[in-house]
Amino acid sequence: MKFISEFRRSELAEGLISQIHRQSKTPVRLMEFCGGHTVTIFRYGIRQVLPQTIDMVSGPGCPICVTANADLDKAIALSQIPGVIIATFGDMLKVPGSRSSLQKVKANGADVRTVYSTMDALKIAEADSNKSVVFLGIGFETTAPTIAASVLQAEEKEIRNYYVLSLHKLCPPVIQAILDSGEVKLDGLICPGHVSAIIGSHPWEFIARDYGIPCVVSGFEPLDILQCVDMLVAQIEKGESKVEIAYRRGVRPEGNQQALKLMEQVFEPCPARWRGMGEVPDSGLKLRQEYQRFDAELAFDIALSPAYEPAGCICGDILRGVKTPLDCRLFGKACTPQYPVGPCMVSSEGACSAYYLYGGDFGG
Repeated sequence: MKFISEFRRSELAEGLISQIHRQSKTPVRLMEFCGGHTVTIFRYGIRQVLPQTIDMVSGPGCPICVTANADLDKAIALSQIPGVIIATFGDMLKVPGSRSSLQKVKANGADVRTVYSTMDALKIAEADSNKSVVFLGIGFETTAPTIAASVLQAEEKEIRNYYVLSLHKLCPPVIQAILDSGEVKLDGLICPGHVSAIIGSHPWEFIARDYGIPCVVSGFEPLDILQCVDMLVAQIEKGESKVEIAYRRGVRPEGNQQALKLMEQVFEPCPARWRGMGEVPDSGLKLRQEYQRFDAELAFDIALSPAYEPAGCICGDILRGVKTPLDCRLFGKACTPQYPVGPCMVSSEGACSAYYLYGGDFGG
């Protein structure tokens, strides 16, 4: 890829759109898993140019959105412990937990700092050995290797005041949970590009093999999405189900072996809570026993009250693909990016945010 503009060329887009219209005969429902794909689809009006035979729904591919309130409450409770510094990516600040948010407790005096990488958090820990720095490990397989690297570096440099609250999520298990639930019938899956850059395309093969659903890994530009839809439609019309890559400049079938080794050295799979889906087996990551001294949950006594969801918010249903933001009575009224009620409106990759910013007239 020389220039991003190469993947936004209108004449190529028109050719792909015409081809999709010519070959799409069967009514189908496609799910884009990744929140980054959702933003591209809405920002460039891709749904509007596809034939009526194609229905597109958004999935749970926003790591901020799928973080359960109980886990958010845990992070907020840690911020209340004297001597603890919370280091987190900026998107997490405004996400409402059951009773508060990191932004609110920061305004009330908690030491919550926005960082751009795990290395920033390590530097904070090195600079002030009298404080405990807890990095919030939010994200999918994309971010887990960098956090694993920070743990290894902290061990090597004997940084004893650095901890991780591991709230990581693994994507293939939750797709399996969605398919097993039977709540939404899918005919094709747009697989996430950044996640697949780490894990490769092989982990998606069970979807085509066991469920007969075609899968294509997509990049994030408009032409990437259109090419992905074209490839999915071609498979469906031929009665095929296999895993293909439409993002070969970023994804190899075997993934990034070095990143996978880092992740597997430091973490092991565990059950994880997903907003709207409950606990999904083997869909999270916890620190392996030899690195448990970096585990914030084990290092601190965390006092928690029962978690609850905001009244009227249907983020959980939206993340499962069974409802859209337009089905929510709060959308565009009580819930906006300036005053979000749920995380799907907070995150830049949330479906509600994408609908609000690029969805046009939503009747709000």
